[in-house]
Amino acid sequence: MPVAPSATPAKSTAPRDSGRIYSIAELAREFGITARTMRFYEDEELIKPRRQGLTRLYSAHDRTRLGWILRGKRLGFSLAEIKELLDLYQVDRTGVQQLRELLRRSRLHISDLERKRRDLDAHINEFREVETQVTAELKQRGVDPEGDD
Repeated sequence: MPVAPSATPAKSTAPRDSGRIYSIAELAREFGITARTMRFYEDEELIKPRRQGLTRLYSAHDRTRLGWILRGKRLGFSLAEIKELLDLYQVDRTGVQQLRELLRRSRLHISDLERKRRDLDAHINEFREVETQVTAELKQRGVDPEGDD
């Protein structure tokens, strides 16, 4: 299991029992996602439930991974990045390698988001200039900028 804290489920009322088995419906409800989404994550090999006939049985480990998957998605990581980060725990059970990689990738995402924010601020400022110029031109022509004529 990952070393860092797991994502908070949508409605976490279930006790943390490492031996507990969960159904697809239980986890879907707990995390506020669909069973189809969970099957997709299984197809992408992000979670690997046991099977009993056609029934999927999810462990506490699967539950934790699901929390990480959803948190990673909220943060903007791709599913491939999430899988790589989760799989690092299998390589280094101390979690150090996983945490270092998470730190590195988080810094990259922060840098990218800061660049996007600067770009958005520049666009907003340019539109404000256009707004000011157009408003002034309409007033100069004797037209109410807010009117519908």
